[in-house]
Amino acid sequence: MALTFEVGAASQSGGRRGALHLPHGTVQTPVFMPVGTAATVKAVPQDTLEQIGADGAGAEMILANTYHLYLRPGHELIRRMGGVHRFMSWPRPMLTDSGGFQVFSLAKLRKITPDGVEFRSHLDGSSHFFSPEHSMEVQIALGADVMMAFDECVETPATWQRTRDSMALTHAWAARSKQYFDAHKHEVPWAVDTPSNESCHPERSEGSPHFGAPQTPPPSSLAGRVPHPSQSYRDGWDADHFAGRTQSLFGIVQGGMYPDLRRESAERLVEMDFDGYAIGGLAVGEPPEVTREMIARTLEVLPRDRPRYVMGVGYPDQIVEYARMGVDMMDCVLPTRAARHGLLFRAPAPGEESSTDQPRALNKPNDSGCPIHAGSIGMSGSPASGPGSLGWMGGMSEEASAETASRTAIRMNIKRVEYAEDQRPIDPACSCPVCRRYTRAYLRHLFISREPLGATLNSIHNLAFYLDTMQRVRKELAGH
Repeated sequence: MALTFEVGAASQSGGRRGALHLPHGTVQTPVFMPVGTAATVKAVPQDTLEQIGADGAGAEMILANTYHLYLRPGHELIRRMGGVHRFMSWPRPMLTDSGGFQVFSLAKLRKITPDGVEFRSHLDGSSHFFSPEHSMEVQIALGADVMMAFDECVETPATWQRTRDSMALTHAWAARSKQYFDAHKHEVPWAVDTPSNESCHPERSEGSPHFGAPQTPPPSSLAGRVPHPSQSYRDGWDADHFAGRTQSLFGIVQGGMYPDLRRESAERLVEMDFDGYAIGGLAVGEPPEVTREMIARTLEVLPRDRPRYVMGVGYPDQIVEYARMGVDMMDCVLPTRAARHGLLFRAPAPGEESSTDQPRALNKPNDSGCPIHAGSIGMSGSPASGPGSLGWMGGMSEEASAETASRTAIRMNIKRVEYAEDQRPIDPACSCPVCRRYTRAYLRHLFISREPLGATLNSIHNLAFYLDTMQRVRKELAGH
């Protein structure tokens, strides 16, 4: 059995309140998934990630990156550890991407054929080959609850014909991905007995419930939610709980910025009958109104009884808008990557809600040597590549204003000198542990001093802000 998806209340605009039941727990939707590229959400330990947010529920589902885990430490090592959940001590649901976007972002280091992609590692230059079958093999070894079909991410901009050819390759690879998955999904490491940690932690193993076993949730108005963090750390493995459970495979809709190709791609993938559907190839530098149109056109075709996932988005106002349109799942590195660069989010105060100003574009290279433009975020948080590509996040430089407002969030550049003696928390309305304890002045000091604690505290706050934002959307869609 793979996932089951329940849709409860729905709004006139298309947004819906649902629950996604997966082998490692139930996820309340719409959901924002923090990105744990290398089996870690950067700078944030797992126990903290399980508790942040106004209701203390923490992140219900996170994402890991297939390409990076394949290269280091290797998918076979993770398989021997019992899968990525056990490897990183994360008992809640996870999703892995196919590795396609990261491979295709290596524009000068890869060669595409109908069979797959030959590429060189960005770590050591070693040669590797990813086919749809190999991507499925790696993702099955990692063992996330949800995995993605292998796809080609077309460059932006691209002609209609180039985009259609790329889309056809994505469809062929999607069919091959599904064929391999259906034949091998029983090989997921949950079904394999692996050595227990009990010999390493005898003081914690005796009488403790098994990691991954059914867990009693705390009292809550939302049935089936993930367990309370105090119940999350488990040694050992309960194979009986996972008997008959399998991963789920999503197809990825492509089609570039062409509405007719987006519709065609969605229709073709629906015919293949995937467990869910992702919308890829967006947030790579196109105007926001184009992103919105491509999502809307795709949602018209996707079945209402399957989860819908927009990859690699976005700013708080964007995830709110897309959730109200009917998107069930989103992910992005923005809250943590922005935090490490001193960009923080807070709720608008009275009188600020009406502002929709965006940060101005900067002709300043980012860490990847790409120009940073306002509002641009690579898929799954990675820098876009190819002609017309944009940097990873809206620019906030020393020359930019200290705070930039949108309908949903105020963007704060914490390194600005006006915060040097500011005794207020980041957000007086926020209940996260950072806002309850630390001042803007102290956070600025940590950032200017390059203290690692600064990245951790900033990341915790930004993630809490994102999770709280999505919680408010869920309440809105449920009619509360």
